[in-house]
Amino acid sequence: MAEMRTIEDLDANNKRVLVRVDYNVPIKDGEVTDDTRIRASLPTLEYLLDQGASIVLMSHRGRPSGEGIEEEFSLRPAALRLAELLQKPVMFATDTIGEDAQAKVAALRPGDIVLLENLRFDKREKKNDAEFAAELAKFGDVYVNDAFGTAHRAHASTAGVADLLPAYAGKLMEREVSTLSGMLENPRRPFAAILGGSKVSDKIKVIDALMDTCDTLIIGGGMCFTFLLAQGKSVGTSLKEEDWVERAAEMLKKAEDKGVQLLLPVDVVVADAFSNDANTQTVSVDEIPDDMMGLDIGPKTAELYADALACAQTIFWNGPMGVFEMPAFEAGTKAVACAVADNTEADSIIGGGDSVAAVNQFDLADQMTFISTGGGASMELVQGEKLPGVEVLMA
Repeated sequence: MAEMRTIEDLDANNKRVLVRVDYNVPIKDGEVTDDTRIRASLPTLEYLLDQGASIVLMSHRGRPSGEGIEEEFSLRPAALRLAELLQKPVMFATDTIGEDAQAKVAALRPGDIVLLENLRFDKREKKNDAEFAAELAKFGDVYVNDAFGTAHRAHASTAGVADLLPAYAGKLMEREVSTLSGMLENPRRPFAAILGGSKVSDKIKVIDALMDTCDTLIIGGGMCFTFLLAQGKSVGTSLKEEDWVERAAEMLKKAEDKGVQLLLPVDVVVADAFSNDANTQTVSVDEIPDDMMGLDIGPKTAELYADALACAQTIFWNGPMGVFEMPAFEAGTKAVACAVADNTEADSIIGGGDSVAAVNQFDLADQMTFISTGGGASMELVQGEKLPGVEVLMA
């Protein structure tokens, strides 16, 4: 793929750098409860500060109405946490392009840093409004995008501004794109991909793309039941997509034709209700009761999947194996997470979203090679889509 312009190509000395970060972080009682995304931005910010730049940070958080300030979605706690991590003051603008933002940006000196209030307090952000992008662009001499998690959206701060200023990729953006692209273009083999989650319809393009490059494809989560239906099995009250059974059958045939090992569960944990306190039992996939639903892969399946992962040299994982948020149905996802962590020879790439939550829940994050910060963006890149926020950074 074409090369991206990166901050290594930028002379940032004495420049005001407008940086799009992804500080869409959970906050409770005014405190950031998970600062992973803020930490992920530090290499870029430290590099620019060392170069003698001043920095204007912008981000969204949550889904405000777009009609003005909503305190529950304020980025102020993120500014406080960033200041702690950088061990230096971080100014906070109480608006996005208004008087406070303009005054604080105008006062910046090399080495200073300011975070603007939530971009999405202005509905023009999501509309990629030209006027709003132009107001933001006034805050910088150059633009850096380090928010891979929003790269699949053509918003004012990800696409609009990049048309108005010299645009570069930050270190996080560069690593995300090069890791995921490299995995698809030149993986170390055998390459095993694990896909979970609830719906086949959400993952069909990803399955299709991975089938062209991986050696083993492991399927879990709610979407496995549509595949089991395609094999003629009865799945009780499990989540299923009748409209996608034929397409799932085509995928099974494609795997066979391409020589890809496609693994489906051989046993599942079923329950009589979608509840942690439900009555459960472990059954073969040929014996799922009509009045019960599958909510996790079973122990034999977990062992089968772990064996397949033990010899892989590249592992990509997106999507849990079951309803891991409930302790009664976390065992399958935990077993797969442990199997990935145990294979220390492999390049293990965790593709955002629930898989990241799972490796964090089981305290295995530091044993993975790479954890993507972008759920939707990583999936779109893997399935071959062009990401607006990445395209504008190409040299």
